[in-house]
Amino acid sequence: MLKLLLDEHISSRVAMGLRRRHRNLEIYSLAQWESGRLLGQNDVACLREAAERGLTLVTYDRRTIPILLKSWAEEARVHGGVIFVVEKTISPADIGGLVWALSRLVTETSKWTWTNRIYFLRHRR
Repeated sequence: MLKLLLDEHISSRVAMGLRRRHRNLEIYSLAQWESGRLLGQNDVACLREAAERGLTLVTYDRRTIPILLKSWAEEARVHGGVIFVVEKTISPADIGGLVWALSRLVTETSKWTWTNRIYFLRHRR
């Protein structure tokens, strides 16, 4: 079952919008989760914490996270999955568009196992 952790560059309003559409969905904004304890931490700390809690990280970061994922794969380390949001199709300012796209993903992938899964989220209306 999909459980989401939104990185610090994604508005907490996205989490609120998804909770309204999917009442049973576990979704956390990094800014609000664990009292913001991981804010400003490096990618390793965020990905490790998400993996330990069985959370899939949602991020726009296609610069540093892929390098980290490659390194983890080479070390046979497990992660809780990563959803990369494609900025060219969903702007970080498009709260409604991101809520819509993630909501659709939640519905379509409810039976998927997210361990070590990598997914590229695009706006498809």
